[in-house]
Amino acid sequence: MIDLRTYIFLDSLQYQMASFLATVSKGYFPVAEQACMIVEISPGIEINRFTDIALKATNVTPGIQIVERLFGLLEVHSDNQADARQAGAAILKELGLTEEDRMKPRVLTSQLIKNIDDHHAQLINKIRYGNMVLKGDTLYVLEIEPAGYAYYAANEAEKASHINIINVSGFGRFGRIYIAGKEAEVLISKEIVESRLASVSGKEPEGQEE
Repeated sequence: MIDLRTYIFLDSLQYQMASFLATVSKGYFPVAEQACMIVEISPGIEINRFTDIALKATNVTPGIQIVERLFGLLEVHSDNQADARQAGAAILKELGLTEEDRMKPRVLTSQLIKNIDDHHAQLINKIRYGNMVLKGDTLYVLEIEPAGYAYYAANEAEKASHINIINVSGFGRFGRIYIAGKEAEVLISKEIVESRLASVSGKEPEGQEE
């Protein structure tokens, strides 16, 4: 049995998000305004087979492929939205599933830290791959399950307002995003992101939290 954990289409990669993916990608880097398909499955080893299917089905380029024992994640992108969608459709066909068989994202943690201390900011900046959080910023931390939806959440956050993407972790058991900026801007992104995640259909995630 193969579980479809994340299945999500990003219609237009935002500028920060595309640059962030390039910092963590071991494949071919995406650029802003490309369309992107993200698929996460379990067990992880099967992602190799689905990468092969996606690449042979249509004109997409792989950016991220992560193979863990339990979870596997694939990100492919294209200048053409139809190609990115077709790559996902080819994977669904091989699985014998539909989009509705994916897991619905579940928010585990939603935190706002206002007027962040400069020492706290430095701690976060040590481990980030994106922009830096600065003293006085408002920091928004979101933790979700399944992990792959973190990339979608960060992209939607950037669409919503003028924020900085600090870090995104979109693989493993849980996904996490860190965004920061002026309080009013961060609050807008928080509201939009959690609304968009709530509107994603699918099955409820199973299992216990760490």
